[in-house]
Amino acid sequence: MACVAALTLGLATTGPVAGAGTSADSGSSTVSTSSNSVPSRDPRRSHWSFQPVRQTVPPALATEPPGEGPSHAMDAFIAERLRQKGLPVPKAATRRALIRRVTYDLTGLPPTPEAVEAFVNDPSAQAWENLVDRLLESPHYGEKWGRHWLDLVRFAETNSYETDEVKPHAWRYRDYVIRAFNTDKPYDRLIREQLAGDELPDSGADGLIATGFYRLGIWDNDPADKELALYDQLDDLVATTGQVFLGLTVDCARCHDHKIDPISQRDYYALLAFFRNIHPYHNGGATDELPLPGQTAAKALVVTEAGRSVPVTHLLRRGNPGSPGEAVEPGFLSVLGAAIPSVTPPASGRSSGRRRALADWIASPDNPLTARVIVNRVFQHHFGRGLVRTPSDFGVQGSVPTHPELLDWLAAEFIQDGWSLKRFHRLILTSQAYRASSVPTSEALRLDPSNDLFSRFDMRRLTAEEIRDSVLWMGGSGNPRMYGPGVYVNLPKEVLASQSVPGKGWGQSPPSEQARRSIYIHVKRSLLTPVLLSFDLAETDRSTPVRFSTTQPTQALGMLNGSFFNEQARVLADRIRGEAGSQPKAQVRRALHRVTARPPTEAEVARGAALLESLTVEEGLGPTAALDAFCLLAFNLNEFLYLE
Repeated sequence: MACVAALTLGLATTGPVAGAGTSADSGSSTVSTSSNSVPSRDPRRSHWSFQPVRQTVPPALATEPPGEGPSHAMDAFIAERLRQKGLPVPKAATRRALIRRVTYDLTGLPPTPEAVEAFVNDPSAQAWENLVDRLLESPHYGEKWGRHWLDLVRFAETNSYETDEVKPHAWRYRDYVIRAFNTDKPYDRLIREQLAGDELPDSGADGLIATGFYRLGIWDNDPADKELALYDQLDDLVATTGQVFLGLTVDCARCHDHKIDPISQRDYYALLAFFRNIHPYHNGGATDELPLPGQTAAKALVVTEAGRSVPVTHLLRRGNPGSPGEAVEPGFLSVLGAAIPSVTPPASGRSSGRRRALADWIASPDNPLTARVIVNRVFQHHFGRGLVRTPSDFGVQGSVPTHPELLDWLAAEFIQDGWSLKRFHRLILTSQAYRASSVPTSEALRLDPSNDLFSRFDMRRLTAEEIRDSVLWMGGSGNPRMYGPGVYVNLPKEVLASQSVPGKGWGQSPPSEQARRSIYIHVKRSLLTPVLLSFDLAETDRSTPVRFSTTQPTQALGMLNGSFFNEQARVLADRIRGEAGSQPKAQVRRALHRVTARPPTEAEVARGAALLESLTVEEGLGPTAALDAFCLLAFNLNEFLYLE
């Protein structure tokens, strides 16, 4: 983290706090101009991410055949860098690889064999675009991309610590996120609803539910130092807001000026002041849950404020609540502009209006960070890494963009296209770069070993949720029901025993409910689902911008010996018997086709049939148990676990 780095850099002096102007629809929250607090001589002010987004022009390239250039602007930027390095544009992936790649990327589920064959044999020039559009309209799109967002906002439904009590109605926030992605809610609106939905004049139920963002963090119900615990909660909000929306580690300035970025301690407390009036979390107290308008007896876990009168925010020396310093007014990051927000409380009188001012500044098209950060995140989840490899750190210590002009072009396009995430997906996915083969050439490996230039497409392993959900869907037992309270899957008694009170707070859902997608599994911080945890589930205590992708023994042990995979192998085998009959070669052919999304070769079929015979003759298994074992083997194939 930048806050613990020991680099020797000139630190910004403190002074009036500043920020950029708000967008045209910012309503009552306006800004006024004042001087900037960061000295102009500070070289960190010229860092690329603090500069306005530029309207870049895609380069014009001469390619083979002569006179033809890339048909997609994004490809022009990438092809230019490849040309400079003496590398060719990579070849296209096969249609089978592409439909599997894009179906998982947009829905988190495998394509059916029938869908694969239909796309492979579609002669239409618009076959790819039609496939992308169809997947974007799938309700599963919101479940897949909502999960990415939940990683960022440290979503969980309990408080952590020893008691790890339930956060009432936290699942409504999860459902809000899924619906928001499915309906293509503009991203600037998403920002405003989560940070200040209760202060918007047209908030409705969504605006209230969205503010559950403030209640998702960990909470100690019996802190030794209550005032310190309060500032820890506020720090969680500053940290999450700064990293998720702005891509900056603002929280590193809690105790001192940021050691790396031009963010002063005063800047930190000026941002904290926007949240200072929020009622502390009380786990079910009167200030935590509110009824939803127009919904009988429905409540949501929301943010509330202590009216219009706001406590004074002090700069805390060394971050110590017992050592308050000067008073600090709400203010934006001084390095990004020169403005002190003018705050107008909502007419309702229930809040200060401060969070609305903050939300309008973050969601402004003039903010140089917001659009860059979110387009980089979308790019990251389609290509395996962002144009900036540190997606939540656009600061001085973060990675520089591999294609800075492309990043700015994408950010500008995103804003001009109404902050629409679905249209942005389509823009990226219709590029040749996304459809490139993952097979590298020897020259690409030599000249572009880290694939910084996109000389090939990076393979990736399926996420934890994609693995579990695929196993359910391939066998046909997956329950597509959406929304509602979290479900409780069966956990081994050894896992339940790991709690101080074994099994406390973990229910028992019916089998049909347990077969729902992984995003609907109840997220208890002290009792995470092992089948997901072993495949690198996101951390729940803090924002997770990038998941690790590890290879460890517990993964293979779980997939070979775990009850879930063995049960689902039997389910898949039952389905295969119903579709292919009792002939071994037909069973092998159908099982491999369903798991790998391609027809197996005759050699693979013969090998699989020989294995079935070996299991019956040498191991003494009956035909039913032998096919069960073969389906378990199919789930353990690398071709199932990895995307080309």
